[in-house]
Formats: sequence, structure tokens, C-alpha cells
Amino acid sequence: MTTPEWLKPGIYGALLGGAFVGIVGFSWGGWVTGSNAEKMASEMAEDRVIAALVPFCLDMSRTDEERIAKLATIREASSFRQRDAVMETGWTTMPGAEGPNRDLAQACIEGLDLDAS
Repeated sequence: MTTPEWLKPGIYGALLGGAFVGIVGFSWGGWVTGSNAEKMASEMAEDRVIAALVPFCLDMSRTDEERIAKLATIREASSFRQRDAVMETGWTTMPGAEGPNRDLAQACIEGLDLDAS
């Protein structure tokens, strides 16, 4: 099929316009693919769950009979090992979970008063 000469500029314009709109939309327009949106939603949900569980961790630390000794162990640990020390206390293991949660341990460190004597 032959395309009339008068129609070719319109076809080229539509193709270039579509490409331009796509590039601008994904670059500056805030458009995302479905998989990227799902990934962002999953990360946001996980962050919110961790934030909701921090009071649980802090409450576990307050009611622990060995709190003073465990806090001393956490304080003595280097800054990059404190998360592991908090995980070893058992304060970041949720009921029904197989093990401690690393992200919760990191968030719990911020809530613990490690600077107090």
C-alpha cells in the first residue's frame, strides 16, 4: 500500500510526538512501570510495618529482666555491630517469626537510649 505524500508528515509527527511524550513522561512526568510501582509500594509497606513494630521492640527491652546487661553489651559493641547485638537480645524477634528482623533491630537502636548511663 502506498501512502499519499500529504499524509507522511502527519505520520512522522505522530511517531515523534509519541516518542517525545513517552520520554518526557517517564523522565520528568513521574510515570513509572507497573513493576517499579509494585517495588516502591512493597518498600513503603515494609518501612511502615517496621515503624509500627518499633514500640514492640522498645517495650520488650523495658520489660526484660536482663535489660541493664543487654544494654551494656549493645553499648560496648562497635557501631556497625550494634544491630547484631540487638538481634541477639531477642527483642526484635516477633511472635511466630523464625528469627530476628534486621531492619527492626536497626530502627530499635534509634529508639533505645544508648547514651544514658
